[in-house]
Amino acid sequence: MNTAIPRPATVPDPVAGTAAISARGLRKSFAGKAVLDGIDLTVQQGTVLALLGPNGAGKTTAVHLLTTYLRPDAGDIRIAGQDPAKNPQAVRRATGVTGQFSAVDGYLTGRENLLLMADLHLLPKAVGRRKAGELLERFELDEAADKPASTYSGGMKRKLDLAMTLVGDPKVIFLDEPTTGLDPRSRRTMWDIIRGLVAEGTTILLTTQYLDEADQLAHRVAVLDGGRIVAEGTPAELKARIPGGHIELTFADRGALDAAAALLDPTSRDDDGLTLQLAADGRVSTLRTLLKRLDDAAVEVESLTVHTPDLDDVFFALTGRKGA
Repeated sequence: MNTAIPRPATVPDPVAGTAAISARGLRKSFAGKAVLDGIDLTVQQGTVLALLGPNGAGKTTAVHLLTTYLRPDAGDIRIAGQDPAKNPQAVRRATGVTGQFSAVDGYLTGRENLLLMADLHLLPKAVGRRKAGELLERFELDEAADKPASTYSGGMKRKLDLAMTLVGDPKVIFLDEPTTGLDPRSRRTMWDIIRGLVAEGTTILLTTQYLDEADQLAHRVAVLDGGRIVAEGTPAELKARIPGGHIELTFADRGALDAAAALLDPTSRDDDGLTLQLAADGRVSTLRTLLKRLDDAAVEVESLTVHTPDLDDVFFALTGRKGA
């Protein structure tokens, strides 16, 4: 059974300014089954929204609707101020999409893949060559630029894929699980690239199965489950709404453990491990008060750890499942 967490009546905009992505009442069904059931999304310019949800929650369908690959059954969409129903070409010019699976052509070199994208964007030849060279250097692919992309590592292919997305200078980028299958070093390189794009004013809607990725990159997070947005807010706001934060104290001997247990109100006690666990809200003032009480009573603490809920806890509480 899902843990009920009330959603605020109103969700404040993350940054004052223009919404680069806006969707209201978005609905989509397949074979009579609702995949999206009236979702609302807003992403302010120059920010990242992470869209989380279990497999089959509708994340990729939402991306397809927002990028004109699919038409919604109902709802209103604006991308970079444009209505995809009335002016889909303007939306496509303003957006870039990096999907779950690389769009790189393995038979072409990295440079040729970029030049192909430049041709598709109708860039003049000289402009396309310059753009390809700049992107190869920016993504640290210049040494492999003239090698077939089939020889690239997984991380290199993902970087080339994103570089191809940037050929058209999109204002809004949709990243659908962009680091799936990458090793930790390649994931962090991709994170740095994404942060750089946002610093330049690019707006990003990110779907990911890695909750730490959302925590690292997103200004706001929306959790999608059962075709509905079940929670939305900054990572800190969502984590603050989840119970379970605690402090664990470890003592050097049984006497100190007994003294602390008599002084405090522990939620659990481990005599073998000489530890006490206490409920806590993660605030520094709470920790300071606790340590002062122990110090005033001359109770020595050997070590202390603080656990605050993370996005994994948020996800599990909202959907009843681990992982996105």
